[in-house]
Amino acid sequence: MKSMISTLSLALSLAVATPAAAQTAAPTVADAEAFIAAAEKDLFDYTVEASQVNWVNSTYITEDTDAMAARINAVGTEKMVKYALEAAKYMNVGGLSADTRRKLDILRTGLVLPAPTTPGAATELNQIATNLQSQYGKGRGTLNGKEISGSDIEAEMGNVERTPAELAEMWMSWHNQVGAPMKDDYAKMVGIANEGAKELGFTDVGAMWRSGYDMPPEEFAKTTERLWQEVKPLYMALHTYVRSKLNEKYGDAIQPKTGPIRADLLGNMWAQEWGNIYPLVAPPGTGDLGYDIGELLEAKGKGPIDMVKIGENFYSSLGMEPLPETFWTRSMFTKPADREVVCHASAWDIDNKDDIRIKMCIKVNADDFVTIHHELGHNYYQRAYNEQPFLYLNGANDGFHEAIGDFVALSITPQYLVDIDLLDKAKVPSADKDIGLLLRQAMDKVAFLPFGLLIDRWRWGVFDGSIQPADYNKAWTDLRTQYQGIVPPAERPADAFDPGAKYHIPGNTPYTRYFLARVLQFQFYQAACKQAGWKGPLHRCSFYGNKAVGEKLNAMLEMGASKPWPDALEAFTGSREMSGKAMAAYFAPLKKWLDEQNKGKPTGW
Repeated sequence: MKSMISTLSLALSLAVATPAAAQTAAPTVADAEAFIAAAEKDLFDYTVEASQVNWVNSTYITEDTDAMAARINAVGTEKMVKYALEAAKYMNVGGLSADTRRKLDILRTGLVLPAPTTPGAATELNQIATNLQSQYGKGRGTLNGKEISGSDIEAEMGNVERTPAELAEMWMSWHNQVGAPMKDDYAKMVGIANEGAKELGFTDVGAMWRSGYDMPPEEFAKTTERLWQEVKPLYMALHTYVRSKLNEKYGDAIQPKTGPIRADLLGNMWAQEWGNIYPLVAPPGTGDLGYDIGELLEAKGKGPIDMVKIGENFYSSLGMEPLPETFWTRSMFTKPADREVVCHASAWDIDNKDDIRIKMCIKVNADDFVTIHHELGHNYYQRAYNEQPFLYLNGANDGFHEAIGDFVALSITPQYLVDIDLLDKAKVPSADKDIGLLLRQAMDKVAFLPFGLLIDRWRWGVFDGSIQPADYNKAWTDLRTQYQGIVPPAERPADAFDPGAKYHIPGNTPYTRYFLARVLQFQFYQAACKQAGWKGPLHRCSFYGNKAVGEKLNAMLEMGASKPWPDALEAFTGSREMSGKAMAAYFAPLKKWLDEQNKGKPTGW
């Protein structure tokens, strides 16, 4: 997943709490307001320096820049730990303004893993968390008996030429060798972090994570379940279709006609996105668009910088100001020949004002063309809210930032390519190509939904104690079967720890944000298309050039995190509820087609 870089997020992945100074007198409203003012100034100044250091580290990797980044991020961790504990002391002060209370909440919930003030607890928690990430990073599996690295095994899981036996070997070896050894440390970490969450006023870490959504934790859990139920019929239809195609290819002995799908057959180590196996399930001819964006760009002589200019032009067409000159002089667009860099695409806000940048190793192809539009979405969001106080320099909730870039990328339709003079109007694909296009998109965007939900569903149960260490793996497998309709390629032992084989579990990265972003991007897109007066099939809409859409979009972006997310959502979509109905509408032609293909076939598992 492409990312938006927040300096504090770099520091906070291992943020743990340490003892706070004793409070000598009951705090007052004035104390709370003074605390917020001081914290915001300190964090604003810190993040400018930290962003500069981390940028240099990402674009010029040496032992020295690694050491510099580690030092500055440790400072950020200490600051956020201190401020989270301090904020907790003011939460029960009477008479606080809504603004002060909101900022206190942001500080209090900013930690991922809070430790209790017990002597030595913070150090132990930090060591465990660091060790878990390190174990994952060093993880290895096997292919045909030979050791294979994490990045290589991930790529090979998507290789449709691999046999079911090879896929099963890679799946089993990765989960056994990477996940299983982490189990005891993970359970210990959960116990320590829960104590810390209680000191901050939460029942457990999961409740703390769910408290960042402007509603009670239990209501947020119900909201995510409602969203899932709205998109579940679409997923069920896709699951039935893909299962039947895998059965046709592999036979009953490998993939039965009924029941769950074997997890290792879906082209991804975690079965979270299925796009890699599209060639195995695509209807003949429907996926051929008749053009390739990369080839269109090359035919017009467009290079990496030109691609970014095209992306900027999309936002300018909505009425947004051009990117600052520093964007062009300070961004990294291509991989330097003389040094190591982090090529993973990301958008940066260096000075909390207008020093916005992207960092990519752009190649002239369709994927990077889409990614550029996505990353610029982060930058325009960052610039739109740059007048907000420091603690509001963020998306309305953690699903918004990713969803903005994604929904703009949905507008890269054939008509948009015609409008920007990349595609000849005579070569716009006919409607009979739409099913293949939508199926290819659904293999990633729809297939991801239950996985995006269950990661934190499992962790919430672990944190609140309803899932005990002895049942960690059984509960994980049960949830994957319940939500995704998938099963491991072979029986799993009771002492396995398959959750540890997914980075975000040992990396302690909350995951519900990705589920929300998948849903929100279609809600934003549908709203923009309605505002633009679009009358045709939703998936063919492009709102390129519509300044009225841009004006409403910017009104939402300018709010940052200053208001509860329903306020931000309403400013652009007119609704105060997140909804999966727009996603269902986008894929409605595919759903109709899938239902026809699935006639007479068993649905569910």
